[in-house]
Amino acid sequence: MNLRKFCGQQVFNGEALLDGDHVVITNDEGIVQDVVPLLEAGEGVERYEGILSPGFINCHCHLELSHMKGLVPEKTGLVDFVYKVVTQRHFLPEEITSAIALGEKEMIDNGIVAVGDICNTTFTLLQKQQQQLAYFNFIEASGWLPGGAAARFIASRQTYQQFIDAKLVASLVPHAPYSVSHVMWQKLAPYFNGQTITIHNQETAFENAFFTNGTGDFLRMYQLMNIDNSHYVPGGKTSLQTVFSNMAKAKSLVLVHNTFTTAGDVAFATERSKNSGQQLFWCICINANLYIEDVVPPIQLLRNNHCQIVLGTDSLASNHQLSILNEMRVIKTHFAAVGLEEMLRWATINGATALQMDDKLGSFEKGKKPGVVQLSDDLTKVQRLL
Repeated sequence: MNLRKFCGQQVFNGEALLDGDHVVITNDEGIVQDVVPLLEAGEGVERYEGILSPGFINCHCHLELSHMKGLVPEKTGLVDFVYKVVTQRHFLPEEITSAIALGEKEMIDNGIVAVGDICNTTFTLLQKQQQQLAYFNFIEASGWLPGGAAARFIASRQTYQQFIDAKLVASLVPHAPYSVSHVMWQKLAPYFNGQTITIHNQETAFENAFFTNGTGDFLRMYQLMNIDNSHYVPGGKTSLQTVFSNMAKAKSLVLVHNTFTTAGDVAFATERSKNSGQQLFWCICINANLYIEDVVPPIQLLRNNHCQIVLGTDSLASNHQLSILNEMRVIKTHFAAVGLEEMLRWATINGATALQMDDKLGSFEKGKKPGVVQLSDDLTKVQRLL
């Protein structure tokens, strides 16, 4: 058996930063054999500058929107962003699939080994069958009009079935509280049992205003899209607290964005997930938040409450690049107290656990095949070594 031996100035093993006197040993297929002190590694050690880490996990992406890079103006707010995406996403199929291939290559080049990818279509299916990255495919369902829920649900379920038939990992998930009617929730709920699901959560202040008292810019959004909102009666609670019980049967829940999540929301969700034995993760996509709303998520609040944080890039419609390393760098710019070791856990083992891939990815444990990436101390450069 041929072995490769990797040594950096530091080694992040998935839990902690080790000093440069440690060596990651893999076989020629990339399966970890051991992490040993340098003095025990023998000959043939490959030495690298910077930090060696397991490959990164991108817990939230919309790869099928890669063709929309640069098409949506920055800092317009969520309502106008969503309207632009919905009305301008329709390109020729070959343009969409070409951009998907380039988006995937960008993630690979940036040290990403696995992706939680939102899918409204099957445009990404053929690319994913090449198995260049590990994917958890979240097949998204939406429909705010109760009367249209049946047809919308059938369409999403058909997309889901095509991914399952292609032997790709997938689950049916809700888009967001403001786009899923009570009828759609009823149809989706049985598909959550024991599954990993995700939902866009509290990405704008208008979301909570709408659910609490029926006010805010979401009213303009429904008007722009010619959606009759007369069926909705606000319940006096935030969006997360309004819909959370619908997802209680999921084994693992990834809440994405969380830009306007409050301490009360965190306490509410944490308690209910604990009571139902559910794993709860909070996905941060800071570059997308800055791109769309020009705000940052409450990372310190999540840290103070010991939340399990993971990282995502969102799409090229809302980000200039698909790079988890760049997400970490921007987080560090806005939250100086967050340490590198902690962020690397978010980017590796936490993400792998959230996507139920921690048996193979996320750490340099014997028997795993997590990839090996080299990153600079200042988080400006990344190279995939294996």
